[in-house]
Amino acid sequence: MDILSLLIVIPVLTLVAIAFSKSYKQVRVIAAIGSGIQLIQSFNLVWQYLQERASGNTATMVFTKSYVWFEKFNIHYDIGVDGISVALIALTGIIVSAGVYASWGVKEQAKEFFIWLILLATGVFGFFIAIDLFTMFVFYEIAVIPMYLLIGVWGSGKKEYSAMKLTLMLMGASAILLVALIGLYLYSDVDGGVRTWNILELAKVTMPIEAQRIFFPMAFVGFGALGALFPFHTWSPDGHASAPTAVSMLHAGVLMKLGGYGALRIAVGLMPEAAQEQAWFFMILTGIGAVYGAFGAIMQTDLKYINAYSSVSHLAMILFAVLMFNVTALNGAVMQMISHGFITALFFSLIGMIYGRTHTRDIYKMGGLMKVMPILAGSYMVASFASLGLPGFSAFVAEMTIFVGAFQNPDIFYRITAVLVTSSIVITAVYILRAAGILLMGPIKNEEFKELSDSVWYEKVTLVILILSITVVGMAPLWLSNMITDSLTPMLQRFAAL
Repeated sequence: MDILSLLIVIPVLTLVAIAFSKSYKQVRVIAAIGSGIQLIQSFNLVWQYLQERASGNTATMVFTKSYVWFEKFNIHYDIGVDGISVALIALTGIIVSAGVYASWGVKEQAKEFFIWLILLATGVFGFFIAIDLFTMFVFYEIAVIPMYLLIGVWGSGKKEYSAMKLTLMLMGASAILLVALIGLYLYSDVDGGVRTWNILELAKVTMPIEAQRIFFPMAFVGFGALGALFPFHTWSPDGHASAPTAVSMLHAGVLMKLGGYGALRIAVGLMPEAAQEQAWFFMILTGIGAVYGAFGAIMQTDLKYINAYSSVSHLAMILFAVLMFNVTALNGAVMQMISHGFITALFFSLIGMIYGRTHTRDIYKMGGLMKVMPILAGSYMVASFASLGLPGFSAFVAEMTIFVGAFQNPDIFYRITAVLVTSSIVITAVYILRAAGILLMGPIKNEEFKELSDSVWYEKVTLVILILSITVVGMAPLWLSNMITDSLTPMLQRFAAL
């Protein structure tokens, strides 16, 4: 079996094994083993990809395979990866594995919970390896649909409302996206070839600008809604706040990256003329989103809502960078996908651990936690420093790359928007330091909190995996940055040809 299809087969086999398990203890062990094997396979893919490039393979995508699925409409199970998708597959493998350990305490309907969680991950892996638009869309839906049940059944607070709001908004965005993808298919034969869903073939097609003007905004909004594009972001904070810990980790850390990846690969990559023509409008939306999300986080007292609005702000930077059309900013966009994935997963895992002990997420009901749970509190400080973009952590590399790339464009409008987006990091410092100070420092406000326990072994596994990932990318980013840059070359050549 090819190396990419294994990324689908392993979680499917894990699902089957979970289905035949007899206790929640068996379920979580099987999930841990399956996610561990998948993580090893993800790292193996990174290694194999680097070896392939080192051997002189300069193909746009490597490890490609194609199998006919629905011949009448030329739909294929086409798969392949480049440096961008390989990096995001590794991100997914790490967060899924960490999420399984973060869910170690789930006992109620554990079998069903882990089945839906692994199914979500299967959809994400499939999305990142697909190079056929129809196949990609199928995996996209497989990744999104489990969120309704994971939040609606195992969530907290307004879980039914949040699950329904998330589902309706993302399904609406999916409908718009599907129209755009069908449009790309219908116009794929304008140069005299046959109609195709294959991304590599579509990149060679000269699509009429009139058609691009229609389908580009539909594709960008369709993917952007999943990436918290303002004003289509409103499902995200409620969804984060109501979701179980591991679901929040996968939701913010991985699932929302499908939006940025799709906007880069499909909307901008396949319709560059319309992208450059209409970029100004979406730059305004992303600029508003970056600042609005940061101010929204300042107004919150619930830890999950603080992190959720922070995600809206940081994800806006990704979509903003995608619209810059230069190698530095686009590299930063992908680096930010990876960095934000690790940091927000770390935050949500810590929030779940703290809530499990204090039974509150209100920062004003807590205080002095550094005295009673030093490992969790210290890890929260690491997450806070990383989110601030301090040197040595992944966010510094990602955000600096975005901002440098944004200012490379000489257009005054681009630079003004870049200043607006850059200002959001100042606001970030306010809500991050405020929350950490109230939560961790000072006297213990609740006498009952003096008896709280610190982290247990499976929580430490989650924290080590994520903190190590943030630090490795922050301290040694060049191998990852170079891998991404090489994969951006074909897209940049299309921009240069306009």
